[in-house]
Amino acid sequence: MTLYGSVAHGSFRRYSTYRAATFAGIFANTAFGFILACTFRALWQARPGLGGYDLAGAVTYIWISQALLATVAVWGGGFQDDLQTRIRNGDIAVDLYRPVDLQAWWLASDLGRAGFQLITRGAVPLAVGALAFPLELPRDGRVWAAFLLSVLLAVVVSFALRYLVSLVGFWLLDVDGLRTLAQMTGMFFSGMLLPLALFPGALGAVARLLPWAALVQVPCDVLLERRVGAGLGRALGFQLLWAVLLLAAGRAVQVAATRRVVVQGG
Repeated sequence: MTLYGSVAHGSFRRYSTYRAATFAGIFANTAFGFILACTFRALWQARPGLGGYDLAGAVTYIWISQALLATVAVWGGGFQDDLQTRIRNGDIAVDLYRPVDLQAWWLASDLGRAGFQLITRGAVPLAVGALAFPLELPRDGRVWAAFLLSVLLAVVVSFALRYLVSLVGFWLLDVDGLRTLAQMTGMFFSGMLLPLALFPGALGAVARLLPWAALVQVPCDVLLERRVGAGLGRALGFQLLWAVLLLAAGRAVQVAATRRVVVQGG
C-alpha cells in the first residue's frame, strides 16, 4: 500500500471508531430524508413535472442528496478542524518539513473519510428510503459505476474548496466566519436544498456553472439517468474541470502560504 493509501485507510479507520456519532448521523440523515421526501411529494403533487422531475424522481433526488450530504461534506468539516488547529498553533511547520505533499496528504485523508461516510451515512439512509418510497434507482450496474465516479469527483471538488478556505488561516488565523459563509453557499448552490433546475432564469444558469453544482446536483442527475451518453461525459468533465482548477488554485495558495507561517501569539 502506498503512503497516501495508508493515510486514506487510517482516516477510514479513524472515523469508524466514532460509532455513536455515526449512528446519530445515520438517524439524522434518515429523519430529514423522510421530512423532505414528504415535503417534495406534496410540492410535486401540486406542481407535476416541476423542474423536469416526475414525482418519483423528485423523491429519489431527496434520498440521493441525503446520502451525499456527509460524503461530500456539503456542510464542511472533515480535515478542516485539524488543519486549522495546526495552522493556528504552528504545528503546520512540522508538516511542511515532512517528505510528503501537504495537499495530497489531506486529500488522501478526506477520501478515507468520504469512503466511510458513503458506506454508512450514505448507503443506509438510501436503503431505508428505497424501502419506504418507490424510488427510481437504476438496475444497470454501469449507471452505478458512473455514479460512484461522479461521487469521487464530487469529493475531490469539495476537498479543494474546503482546502482553499482552510489555507486562508495562514493570514486570518481564525477562519470560522469564512467557513460558515462557505457552508451556506455550498448548501444553496450545490442542489442540496432544491434541484438547481428549480432556480429561476439567470440564477439557475449561473448556479449550474459554479463548482458547488458538482457536489450534489451532478451525482444526483447521473444516478437518476438524466445525464446519459454525451451528456454523462459532459457532466463528469464538468466535475473534473473544477477539480483540476480548484486543486491548482489550492496549490498556488499553498505555495504563497508556506512563505508566511505565522504562529498565533508569537
